[in-house]
Amino acid sequence: MTGRASPAKAAVGDKPVFAYIASLPQPQRGIAERVDALAARTLPGLQRSVKWGMSYYGVGDGWCFCCGGFAGHVKLMFVNGAALKPVPPVMPIGMGKATRGVELRSVDDFDEGQIAAWMRQVAAVPGAGGKKR
Repeated sequence: MTGRASPAKAAVGDKPVFAYIASLPQPQRGIAERVDALAARTLPGLQRSVKWGMSYYGVGDGWCFCCGGFAGHVKLMFVNGAALKPVPPVMPIGMGKATRGVELRSVDDFDEGQIAAWMRQVAAVPGAGGKKR
């Protein structure tokens, strides 16, 4: 693992995302599996894809958030995360000014209630997951 995203090839669907997650070392794999399972339970109509070396998740007409394994942590980043309540603490470099998220170093850092709340909020934003009005 490095400080960069994985070289995983871009592909749409569940199978490429599951393969990407399976390729991660522990503890990143366990964290990414928890993110994926929580997303599946929280968001009806969940769509998955691998883009830019990370797993992307969406509903409706857009991608809502991404999850990627890096050296020492997993980045969970929300599109339009600056509008979430509370605003996630991490502003990633090169992912857009409105993107915010968290860096999870272990499964102990995983606040399921808060992450599920952010998933529901971002999925309701038009253009990020909700239907355009």
